[in-house]
Amino acid sequence: MITLKIDNQLRMAADTAYPHAFEAASQLLKANGKGNDFLGWVNLPESIDVTLLESINQRVAKLRIMAQKVIVVGIGGSYLGARAVITALRGEFADSKPEIIYAGHHLSQDYMFDLLKSLDKEDYAIVVISKSGTTTEPAIAFRLLKQHCESKYGKKAAQERIIAITDSRNGALKTLADAEGYTSYIIPDDVGGRYSVLTPVGLLPIAAAGFDIQAIIKGARAMRNQLFELNDNNIAMLYAKARNYLLSQGKSIEVLASFEPRFYYFIEWWKQLFGESEGKEQKGLFPTGMLYTTDLHSMGQYMQEGQRLFFETFISLKNSNNQCVIPHADDNLDGLNFLEGKTLQYVNEMAECGTILAHQQGGVPTLKIEIDRIDEYNIGQLTYFFEFACGISAYLLDVNPFNQPGVEAYKNNMFALLNKPGYENQHKDIEQYLKEL
Repeated sequence: MITLKIDNQLRMAADTAYPHAFEAASQLLKANGKGNDFLGWVNLPESIDVTLLESINQRVAKLRIMAQKVIVVGIGGSYLGARAVITALRGEFADSKPEIIYAGHHLSQDYMFDLLKSLDKEDYAIVVISKSGTTTEPAIAFRLLKQHCESKYGKKAAQERIIAITDSRNGALKTLADAEGYTSYIIPDDVGGRYSVLTPVGLLPIAAAGFDIQAIIKGARAMRNQLFELNDNNIAMLYAKARNYLLSQGKSIEVLASFEPRFYYFIEWWKQLFGESEGKEQKGLFPTGMLYTTDLHSMGQYMQEGQRLFFETFISLKNSNNQCVIPHADDNLDGLNFLEGKTLQYVNEMAECGTILAHQQGGVPTLKIEIDRIDEYNIGQLTYFFEFACGISAYLLDVNPFNQPGVEAYKNNMFALLNKPGYENQHKDIEQYLKEL
């Protein structure tokens, strides 16, 4: 279960400032807002085909037998959602197989060289995710991995080890997958990358990691049903209103913080979700993240006494899945015997409570999103909550939550510098510009 805890004074101010939040939420339900051709994710938890989930599980069962490692090739929404869920559920020290490795999310030559070298020694499979198949980073990574896979296993055997998740009709990857006979799954036309966790984009890698994708869908469905009730206690609307109100009060940065390191990549996914959905037309909060208590020993001073440009939203874990009890020490040299018999979870909760109080006293507004425990059902709920809240929040800003026009700027410059065919004039212009710097 997911709950939102918010200061009554902040709630009242946000309610007063954004009475039109009901209209913003209705735009998601009625599909009549900006970018409404990309609202397929809204009803996914309810409409997803059970046979699709069964097909994914059956294909993944074969993959898990043949591979010690599964390489997920994608960038942005094509891999972050899956990585967020897998990292949250698996933790840091799980020795379960297959290991999930990520590629195509940057252009580091050393990373790619080391990955290919490691694959010489272990059996692996590839899940390549791209609507077009021409996005530079994953396209280069897949070209290298495909060559390695065919060289190691032979072309025919490699075909059994490669799964493509791509467009239903068009694109380079779709053409290649059909020509090579790869098992393929479809990225729905009406679902953008950062909202695609509950499509094969996220579900197949999550299933490959050994997790119950049906439970994830069940959790998302429960959250969808809850959020479709547009009333004063709708937690997605409350969150969207509060964060936009704080932005109007000069708090231009939202820090998503957690005392649970398993949420590291969930925070990374959240940053993309909100940053890419809202950061347009000189609008939107800047999303960033902290993991406590670790970051209290590096950024704690600034959070307490630096510029008051931000507020914090905490993902708070109510129940841990395991228990560590602090033992007695006869010498008590560390002075911690007052904690003997206490669980580490209890100490972590007190650290969280103390931090929230300190930051509030230091002038930092705080919100708390509480998750009952880390499992597939609750992670499904949390994922859908953020997606729905993001759509409402962007509509309150009057921006299209589902496009990303600014992303093309770096790509155009990169293609010009690489002298890609068709960019000859831009290549000359940018070379001249660089000479004049």
